[in-house]
Amino acid sequence: MGAEALTYGGLVGVSVREPGGWWRRKSTPAKVETYTRWSFHFFAVTEVAAVGLPLFGAMPGWLTALLLVLLVGHAVTCAVVASRALDWTRGSREQPVHMLWTLGAITVAVATTAIAITEHGPGGEDVDTAAGGIFAVVLIFGAGAIALGVRERKRIFGLVVGFAAGAGVIAFPLGMPGATTLATMVAVLLGTGFFAFTSVFSVWLLNAVYELDEARETRARLAVAEERLRFGRDLHDVMGRNLAVIALKSELAVQLARRGREEAVDQMTEVQRIAQETQREVRDVVRGYREADLGAELAGARGVLTAAGIDCEVTGEPAGLPAEVQSALGWVVREATTNVLRHGDAKRCTVAVLREPERVVLTVENDGASRSPGTSGSGLAGLRERLAAVTGTLEAGPARDGVFRLVARVPVAVAEGVS
Repeated sequence: MGAEALTYGGLVGVSVREPGGWWRRKSTPAKVETYTRWSFHFFAVTEVAAVGLPLFGAMPGWLTALLLVLLVGHAVTCAVVASRALDWTRGSREQPVHMLWTLGAITVAVATTAIAITEHGPGGEDVDTAAGGIFAVVLIFGAGAIALGVRERKRIFGLVVGFAAGAGVIAFPLGMPGATTLATMVAVLLGTGFFAFTSVFSVWLLNAVYELDEARETRARLAVAEERLRFGRDLHDVMGRNLAVIALKSELAVQLARRGREEAVDQMTEVQRIAQETQREVRDVVRGYREADLGAELAGARGVLTAAGIDCEVTGEPAGLPAEVQSALGWVVREATTNVLRHGDAKRCTVAVLREPERVVLTVENDGASRSPGTSGSGLAGLRERLAAVTGTLEAGPARDGVFRLVARVPVAVAEGVS
């Protein structure tokens, strides 16, 4: 049993590999894509099992072998076309036009062979049933696989109608009665329509899931960009105003000095005062940017996670904690929330603030540990530095299957002494 390092925005834990862990480590879009791919591969197996196995005993051995080889070749081609069409959907491959035409040709060949055996091969109800099943199934499964590689709605409708019409074009000239041919065309129309709709819906769902995931990441980046803009705007307001005053007073001091006026000293003294005041205001802006209020961060975490579709529960009251403790724990909440959005696949997150007699404990849990980032980064070191300033400790790691827990502990008595 191996071990795998996990981090939560740089917060390191250790998870034990378990059966199915490769699936839990996948993102939601990757899970949907894997499920979609293997569904269409399973359809190929279903095709062979549904109409291939009944061939045994229904007709001579050499004819069974021939149809089985044709059927397996058609099923394998369908699986390959489905895989390449999904690659095209995700933008990693060009549209597999040649494979689509190849599948169409193989489908026609297998269907023609099957209906020819039905009408002109060895007699018997078993032979007709087995070969007729192959005729209908290869048309239906072939149309469904080809639909994965087509986007325009008109072409998909044309594909469905074309396969249904093709069934009649193949069957009637080879001797199938008119009424039976018409019934076969209707059956193929309904079957290909359903399978083509399933293919189109699968592609739409896959694209929608990826777009939602990209939107969530974009929202997180926009939140960071908005905070940077706020910081830049505050800094501009402070520096712009004061630098303008400094420039004017400096120019006035120069003019007064050239005229030998003593007021020049007063103006330069005022410039010095404004410069010192500017330094103080800049420090206040930076401090406000770097420090985090625990109450505001808890409210912000609940709002952001809820907006992202994650059920967030916040318990505990931060009021009354020293400012240094609130700032350090506020940064823990901010970092944890950001990484739940960016790196997790969580459906639920809980944040709890527990006041004990001699310390305060902040616990953050989420059920999206499968997508924790690598061990590189400064998140862990930065949070430990902030907690160390108030004699705090940090623990992070898996709490149970699929759940990541982060625990920050700060002695309140020591923190009050620091403040």
